[in-house]
Amino acid sequence: MPNQDSATKPAYERNKLILEINHLTKKFPVDGGKFLTACNDITLRAYEGRTLGIIGESGCGKSTLVRTLLRIQPATDGEALFEGHDILKSKGEELRQDRKLIQMVFQDPTAAFNPKMLVKDILTEPLKNYGLIKKSEVDAKAVELLEMVELPASFKDRYPHSMSGGQRQRLGIARALALEPKIIVCDEATSALDVSVQEKVCELLCRLQKEKNITYLFIAHDLGLVDLMCHQVAVMYLGNVVEWLEYGRIAESCKHPYTRALMKAVFKVDFRPGEKIEPIEGEIPSPLDLPPGCPFASRCEHCTDNCLNNKPKLKEIEHGHWVACHLYD
Repeated sequence: MPNQDSATKPAYERNKLILEINHLTKKFPVDGGKFLTACNDITLRAYEGRTLGIIGESGCGKSTLVRTLLRIQPATDGEALFEGHDILKSKGEELRQDRKLIQMVFQDPTAAFNPKMLVKDILTEPLKNYGLIKKSEVDAKAVELLEMVELPASFKDRYPHSMSGGQRQRLGIARALALEPKIIVCDEATSALDVSVQEKVCELLCRLQKEKNITYLFIAHDLGLVDLMCHQVAVMYLGNVVEWLEYGRIAESCKHPYTRALMKAVFKVDFRPGEKIEPIEGEIPSPLDLPPGCPFASRCEHCTDNCLNNKPKLKEIEHGHWVACHLYD
C-alpha cells in the first residue's frame, strides 16, 4: 500500500521524470550580424507515460523547440537531459540510440514517406536501419504494427498515396512505434485532419500511451485539443514560455494575460448570447529585436512601465503552476 503522502501527490510527481529541458535557447544568424531568437531560455519537464502539450500562435517557437531537441538543428545554449545524459551533446552511437528512443509524427506524413515504397517497407525501414529485423520477418512485423493502429493487414502491400489522410497519419504513428520509443513528438500531428478523423487519431494516441507508457510531446495551436489531450501544458509566446501548468486543465486554470486572450480568441460552438470571439489586438514585436521587458507587453491590457522595461521571470504561483507575469510579483 502506498503511504498517504505519495497517494495524495499530483500524478506527475509520482511518475518518472524522463526529459528535463534547462535554459534551452535557439538563435538563428541573419543578415547584418543580427540573430533571430526562436527559443529563449526554455525550461520544461516531461514525465513517463504522460503528455506535455506545447501551444501558442504560429511562429512562437513550438516546432523549433522540438526540432532542436531532436538535433535536426543545433541548440545555441542549454541542455536536455534524457536517460541520464544531455541529448544536445550526444555524438556517434549515443546520438543514434537517442534517435531510436525519441521518434516523431509529422503534420504531413506523406512528405515523410517514400512514394515508391510499399507500406510494409515504410513501416519496417527503421528496424532495418538498426539491424533489428530479418527479411523473412518484414511481413509479420508490418501486420503487427498495422494492427496496433487499427489498420487492416492487407494495407501492407499498398502504397501510401492510395490511403486517406487519417489512414496515412495512423501509418506515421505505426512507423514511430516500430522502434519502441520512450518519447514520441507529435508536431501538429492532427491539425490537417477532419474533426471526426482527428478525434479517432487522438483516441488512438491515448490508447497507445496507456498500453505502452509512452511520453508524448504534443505540439499544437488548438488550445481546446491540447486541454483535452495533455496532462501538462506549456504556453509559448515569441520564443518564451509564459505559462506552464504541470497538472490540471489550462482552460480552467490559466493566469497569464496571453493564455486568457488565447482562450477568448478560440471559436466555440456553444457561445452564450452576446458572447463572441475576441481577437488579440496589438503588434507582435520582431524576434530580431526583442523588447527589454515582457514580450507580450505591446498587446496586454494590463501593461505598465514595469512590464515595458523589466522582463518577468517564470515563477511558481501555485504548486505545479508557473507564470511569467508582473501581475503575480
